[in-house]
Amino acid sequence: MADEEKKPNTIDGLEDEPGASDESGQAGGSNLQEALAAKVDECKALNDKYLRQAAEFENYKRLAQRDQRDQIRFGNEQLLKELLPVIDNLERAIKSAKENGGGQALIQGVDLTLKQLTAALTKFGVQPIVTVGQPFDPTAHQAVSHAASDTVVSGHVVDEFQRGYKLHDRVLRAAMVSVSSGPASQDTA
Repeated sequence: MADEEKKPNTIDGLEDEPGASDESGQAGGSNLQEALAAKVDECKALNDKYLRQAAEFENYKRLAQRDQRDQIRFGNEQLLKELLPVIDNLERAIKSAKENGGGQALIQGVDLTLKQLTAALTKFGVQPIVTVGQPFDPTAHQAVSHAASDTVVSGHVVDEFQRGYKLHDRVLRAAMVSVSSGPASQDTA
């Protein structure tokens, strides 16, 4: 055991003196070369494994950072979706009051409230989707009807029933729109 403690970096199965002058000396040298080649191959394999693990870890870190950025950017999405019907009702109240000759003070108060709420949502990245006159986009528009129009090109939005909104580049709610089917055909019978 004392000899093993003195030589901690030995390879088991090899002779103590590889350069012996007997016939087994050449065989011992070849065993040493084979063992060295095996250890070199093992070292290369472990190094390759290490490099793959390091690359996988870097990819994982990148994905985790992207997920964290998305979570921060879109974390309040549910809250913002809940506020959109409030904006719709304020817009309807203003429109109804204007059409029915409601009190001017009421219209101004609701209008100011709507502007304040819209400004607060804008701070968080919520933007309305532009619809009327734009080409129909199924990712941002929900077609609820088709209408003939002499002024709007076929396949473009004629009217907006409910405004759509985006949070940064993600659609919070698609706009409910009417799509032009082209000019009305005038039958002369």
